Amino acid sequence: MTHAVLKIVVVGHVDHGKSTLVGRLLNDTGSLPHGKLEAVKAASEKRGVAFEWAFLLDALQAERDQGITIDTTQIRLKTKPRETIIIDAPGHREFLKNMITGASSADAAILVVDAVEGLQEQTRRHGYLLHLLGLRQVVVAVNKMDAVDYRPERFAEVSDQVQSYLSEIGVTAAHIVPLSAYKGDNVVARAKVLAWHAGPTLIEALSGFKSQALSTELPLRFPVQDVLKLDDRRILVGRIESGRLRVGDEILFSPSGKSARINSIENWGGKVPVIAAIAGQAIGITLDDHIFVERGQVGSHPIAAPRESRVFRVNLFWLGNHALEPGQRYKLRLATSEQVVEVERILKVVDLDDLKSEAITKVDRHAVAEVVLLAKGALALDEFPENARLGRFVLVDGYDIVGGGIVASADAEVARLAEAVKSRNLFPVGHRASLEARWLLNGHKGGVIWLTGLSGAGKSTIAMEVEHQLLRKGRQVYVLDGDNLRQGLNSDLGFSPEDRTENIRRVGEVAHLFAQAGAIVITAFISPYQADRDRVRTIQPEAFHEVYVKAGVPECAKRDPKGLYAKAIKGLIPEFTGISAPYEAPEEPEMTVETEGHSVESSVAQLLDYIESAFALENRENESALRG
Repeated sequence: MTHAVLKIVVVGHVDHGKSTLVGRLLNDTGSLPHGKLEAVKAASEKRGVAFEWAFLLDALQAERDQGITIDTTQIRLKTKPRETIIIDAPGHREFLKNMITGASSADAAILVVDAVEGLQEQTRRHGYLLHLLGLRQVVVAVNKMDAVDYRPERFAEVSDQVQSYLSEIGVTAAHIVPLSAYKGDNVVARAKVLAWHAGPTLIEALSGFKSQALSTELPLRFPVQDVLKLDDRRILVGRIESGRLRVGDEILFSPSGKSARINSIENWGGKVPVIAAIAGQAIGITLDDHIFVERGQVGSHPIAAPRESRVFRVNLFWLGNHALEPGQRYKLRLATSEQVVEVERILKVVDLDDLKSEAITKVDRHAVAEVVLLAKGALALDEFPENARLGRFVLVDGYDIVGGGIVASADAEVARLAEAVKSRNLFPVGHRASLEARWLLNGHKGGVIWLTGLSGAGKSTIAMEVEHQLLRKGRQVYVLDGDNLRQGLNSDLGFSPEDRTENIRRVGEVAHLFAQAGAIVITAFISPYQADRDRVRTIQPEAFHEVYVKAGVPECAKRDPKGLYAKAIKGLIPEFTGISAPYEAPEEPEMTVETEGHSVESSVAQLLDYIESAFALENRENESALRG
């Protein structure tokens, strides 16, 4: 029988002996490289300093820098019946984001408390963070018992302090273990000087913990990490966070709502076909239908899908240098998804010293708060008690983690705290006029001509002239232009990658409404990301025509019709496509219009010919039937 790896984070007040305890665990479980302990002791003697168990972590850091696979923050212990990973979290207040990052991936925690100093500010803070991150498997290690002469009454005093505080915040310690990390007493081996303690040693206490991260009993959660294109196959790659799946299972992808059946589970070169996989495995799957799936979507079985919501209440620990306030926007990372969220409301802030909550309008650094977040688009998530793997998140500002926490609620009461929340009780209204009838009335099919290309490639010029020519022929046609829509419908959006994605999503929905009305709609947008254009295509694939208006950056910069390239080159326009932001050329466009070295008239003629052919009604013989 195989056992899942158990991840344990070690936390506590600075100088309470965490590193010493980790060093002891490495040594006493036989997890050190051969000769490492002797080498560190010799080096200490040579430098004229007393040996400390914490020195082992420094030595292993040096080895890691030389390419050895032991990491000071992810340290493997050789324990039975399974392997254990110790996550060593910094105790200093200024390194709390490291602690949160480590604890967010842990299954359990060791809270280290100094027997001499007892419960301290950082002990309280770390204890609350364990509660906030939903870690319910906790062992308290009362360290430095040798410094209080192993007195049971002092252990009882510290135990009462810790238990009283943890119970107030809803955390129950599985065990409270007296030990001396420096001496090795009660870490792995029992100590005679602590014979009065009837409970387990530290390593025995840890052996009772479960690897919750690999639970196969919870509903399937398969966050998509990447989509690989091999030959004509699209392989969805990711790690199963919970549950299990099999070939033939129907999989629903949230929040897109697309579903298909699993055609195969990729074996990555193995000779034996794989027909099933479980939580903890990194896999690739193929589907029996070519639905659009992208990174960040979550696969599940339809009967037990994650929640989908734009609005949710979170318990949040704030690490930003500037206070968190309503209206501010940050990037939220949850599993493999990233989404821009806005602070919709601050419900309360908790004082970690007395656990009283206050109704205030901002959250200062190192404070804990209950906050309502509003995302730009629907997110697939779970409330933390239901499934921790889709219930933990971090907030990012630029490249810095500024907060972390858990999803407390995504129910209807929370949704009512903000406007424009996606509802599960919306039902499309059917039109009495069929799409074919609209086509017949117009004399042509409807659809979307999606012009994409760099700024200055000629998209708007071509679009407006094509619109003019088609109108002269009596066609129902309309141009959606990027600049025009950004002055109205999308005036709230900037030019970050997230805002560009939302801009294209909205435009795509509007364009397809035009197409469903039977019109020819021409869009003129840079739309730099292939995934965004693919997403628009999936709304109505048969009505979407991607046209690449092609011209290189030098040519576009030479034209520079709006003076934008000159400003971007001077650094006056950040995130400018082709200069400081990427452009992903279409992979398989329906048409490419080369404008470099060609006149506007010839480009317009090419596109007109394509539209006349693609949008023509193939069969006019059944007009009377369609009218009926």
